Amino acid sequence: MPHLESLVLCREAQVSTLQSLFGERHHYSFPSIFIYGHTASGKTYVTQTLLRTLELPHVFVNCFSEEECSTKITCETFNDFVRFFKQITKAENLKNQTVYIVLDKADCLRDMEANLLPGFLRLQELTDRNVTVLFLSEIIWEKFRPSTGCFEPFVLYFPDYSIGNLQKILCHDHPPEYSADFYAAYINILLGVFYTVCRDLKELRHLAVLNFPKYCEPVVKGEASERDTRKLWKNIEPHLKKAMQTVYLREISSSQWEKLQKDDTDPGQLKGLSAYTHVELPYYSKFILIAAYLASYNPARTDKRFFLKHHGKIKKTNFLKKHEKTSNHLLGPKPFPLDRLLAILYSIVDSRVAPTANIFSQITSLVTLQLLTLVGHDDQLDGPKYKCMVSLDFIRAIARTVNFDIIKYLYDFL
Repeated sequence: MPHLESLVLCREAQVSTLQSLFGERHHYSFPSIFIYGHTASGKTYVTQTLLRTLELPHVFVNCFSEEECSTKITCETFNDFVRFFKQITKAENLKNQTVYIVLDKADCLRDMEANLLPGFLRLQELTDRNVTVLFLSEIIWEKFRPSTGCFEPFVLYFPDYSIGNLQKILCHDHPPEYSADFYAAYINILLGVFYTVCRDLKELRHLAVLNFPKYCEPVVKGEASERDTRKLWKNIEPHLKKAMQTVYLREISSSQWEKLQKDDTDPGQLKGLSAYTHVELPYYSKFILIAAYLASYNPARTDKRFFLKHHGKIKKTNFLKKHEKTSNHLLGPKPFPLDRLLAILYSIVDSRVAPTANIFSQITSLVTLQLLTLVGHDDQLDGPKYKCMVSLDFIRAIARTVNFDIIKYLYDFL
């Protein structure tokens, strides 16, 4: 379908697979399809675009937020949901065609009632309707599978975009007032700077829009032509370095960024930032940063108490020394070794870590973003040491996005 190919770039294999699974409107499809991949790998966009373009009856549900809910119908139990679903599909004459229910941010289902996931997996059987449930997740199916028997979904993986994919997609967004070659040269520069620390398509699009006016500035002023790449690069290089400090955080609006460029302000000095309410770090980087904060502000001797399941009885007074009566949050972050960070990480994440997660590269990215600081080695035998450089409010915002109770792990709050 030519129109669909122009809307969805670099996901031909996934689109072809989904179209095959959907089949004809009156054909029964798979009862459930599990789509997984890292943040900004196109899961939601591809699924939504495909269903809308094919004009298939569907509903999108964000499991993380209730704000998008427009119906006043409430279901106290899953049985109520099954009954309402059968009534609605019959009333709207949908009984003879496939209805698609898309559960975005399906990771949240694991923290909800135990019967929800098995119920949605068997919804086709329970309702006796032609319905397919699509789960969109950042976590692999093996971390979802209930301990009791359940219907296995069809599993579809969305890999990360390659640098060539990102270049093609970003170049597709070029403004009409500039040539495609001019914008492609700009995207090459942008990816050359940010690709090592950021593979998130949404974040790269945000950065491309935010920094493009500065790239065009010499052309607009008549100081350079579109082909004068050397002068254009020299003009934008210092501003891209500043932008490195705001990757993923969405700390600044376009107007704030313009002020930063004019005033030569440090991004960390801007106030009233929105980063605390909208954190866009990759899934596993969030847990790495939480673990780093706990390692920076909790004494190492408390690790056994917080992170071992069978540590025995430990009295808090045993840990209170004279110099520790001052809040660790007032004393600032302390350095911690890499092995301690990893031990805390695997403890707090538990079964939520996928074996394919590239933990070390994400730690490096957090250092590049200045969320962590590498403070060197104590001696030749010791590994690298780090400090966490973000505030408690920022960590709380991150913890809320992954349903993690940060406070119960903080020594000063007990």
